[in-house]
Amino acid sequence: MIHKAKFIAADLGASSGRVMVGQWDGKQFSLEELHRFPNGGVSLDSGLYWDVLGIWSHLQEGLKKYHARYDDSPEGIGIDAWGVDFGLLDKRGRLIGNPVHYRDGRTRGVVERFFQLFSERDTFSATGTQTMAINTLFQLYSMVLERDPQLQQADTLLMIPDLLLYFLSGEKNVEYTEATTTQLYSFSKSSWSEEILLKAGIPTSLFPQVIMPGTIVGSVSKSVLRDCGFVSPIPALSVASHDTASAVAAIPHMDGDSVFISSGTWSLVGTEIAEPNLSENARELHFTNEGGADGKVLLMKNVTGFWILQECMRRWKLQGHDFGWADMIRAATAAKPLRSFFDPDEECFQVQDDMPKAIQEYCRATGQFVPDSVGEIARSAFESLSLKYRSVIEQLELLIQKKIATIRIVGGGSLNTFLCQMTANACNRLVISGPAEASALGNVMMQAVATGYLPHLSAARVALADSVQCCSFEPHTSDAWDEAYMRCEHLQKDMTREN
Repeated sequence: MIHKAKFIAADLGASSGRVMVGQWDGKQFSLEELHRFPNGGVSLDSGLYWDVLGIWSHLQEGLKKYHARYDDSPEGIGIDAWGVDFGLLDKRGRLIGNPVHYRDGRTRGVVERFFQLFSERDTFSATGTQTMAINTLFQLYSMVLERDPQLQQADTLLMIPDLLLYFLSGEKNVEYTEATTTQLYSFSKSSWSEEILLKAGIPTSLFPQVIMPGTIVGSVSKSVLRDCGFVSPIPALSVASHDTASAVAAIPHMDGDSVFISSGTWSLVGTEIAEPNLSENARELHFTNEGGADGKVLLMKNVTGFWILQECMRRWKLQGHDFGWADMIRAATAAKPLRSFFDPDEECFQVQDDMPKAIQEYCRATGQFVPDSVGEIARSAFESLSLKYRSVIEQLELLIQKKIATIRIVGGGSLNTFLCQMTANACNRLVISGPAEASALGNVMMQAVATGYLPHLSAARVALADSVQCCSFEPHTSDAWDEAYMRCEHLQKDMTREN
C-alpha cells in the first residue's frame, strides 16, 4: 500500500473557517474537509470583536473529527488566517480580552495623527506596507492614544494564526508572512521596525521573534492531545500563515507573466517579485509588499472583494429575502449590462449597515443609472469589481515594467464562473481559475516541505499542478467594456478631486 502522509490544515477566513486534512501520496496532493464553521465579527456596545475562543473550540472539533475518522496521528498541523489582527497575552501567557476586529471603528482619525509624527512616505520606505486604517500599526497606536489598560498589561503580541498556534503548542512566535501585514516589519532589517514602534510609543518588548514558513515550532501540547483523543505526538508547524501567502503558494504555473487574485471577502491582486518595491509610485498607487511562502515578495493591492455582495445579502435577508449566490448570479445575468459602476474601495462601502442603499446613493450622486432590483445591484457590484481588477492590473504593469498575460484566480471566488468570465472580458486577458481551497492547499504543501516529504516549495507546486483541475476563461472582447472602463476611471478621478 502507498503511504499517504496526512496533515491537518486550519484555514481561517474572515467569514468562515475550515479544518481540512491534506494527503500526499508521493505524487499528488488531495484535500478533504473535516469541519467547516461560520466566522465573523461579534458586535458589542464597546466595539467589534473576534470570538477567538469560539474559533479555538472549532479547531479542536476538527482535531476530534480527524481522530474519529483515522486510526493514526497526522504528520503535522498548521494554521493560516487573515492578517493585521492580533491578541495580547499577559506575563503569565493568558489572553487579555477578545481580539478586536479590523472593521472596528477605533482607528478613525488615527492614521492622520500618526503621520504627524512620522510621514507616510517614511513609513512606506521603512515597511513597504500599504497604508490602511485597519493595519496593526494603527490599531496599536489607537490603544496608545487611549492609554488602553490592555496594552499596559500586555507582555506579548501574537497575530491571529500565531495566537491559535500558541493555544496548540504553548510556543510564542510571529510568522514572517503575517508580520509583513502589520506595517511594523522592516524588510531591509528582516525584523520589527524599532523606529516606527518607538515613534508610535508601542513597547518593542511586545514582539516575539519572527520565524519563517516551514518552521516546526514544537509539539501539540499533551492536554490538547488528550482532550482530542490522540496518544502520539503531533508536530505544530508554522506555515505561510497569512492566508494570501498560502493561497499564492498553491497556484500552479505561477510565473512572472501572471497576476494572482486571491478572491474572497477581500480580493488580493498582485504578482511575485524578488525584492520589495519601495518606490514612490508604489506608495502613491497604494500597493503593498508582503512576504511570500518561499522568501519572495508579493507586490499587491488589497481590493474590497465579496464583502459588498455579502453585505447586500445580509441586508436583503433582514428584509425577508434569503438570496444565495446562485440566486444573485441568476438575477445579475438577467439584468442589463454596463449601466452603473462604483469603486469598491470607496470609504462609504467599508462600514455600511445598508449596502444596497449605499450603492444606490453612490450611483445617484455620480449621475448614473440607479440600480433598484436585486439583479441590477448585483450586476453593478460584479462589473465594478471586475473593472477594478483591470485598473489594478494596469497599475501593476507600470510598476513592474512588464505586460501581464494571465490572471490566475484562487480562493472561493474561483468557483464563481460568472465573475471569472466577466473578469476575462473586462481585463481582456486569459483567466485561469482554481484551486478554490488554495490557502488550505498551500498550508498542507508547506507542511510537507517542513517535514521532509518534498525538498522545496517549487517541487510542491509542480506536484500540485498534477493534483488539481483548473478552468480557463478566454476573453470576449468588446468596445463596450473599454468604454465602461473609461467611465470608471473618470468617476474615480472625479471622486478623488471631491475628496
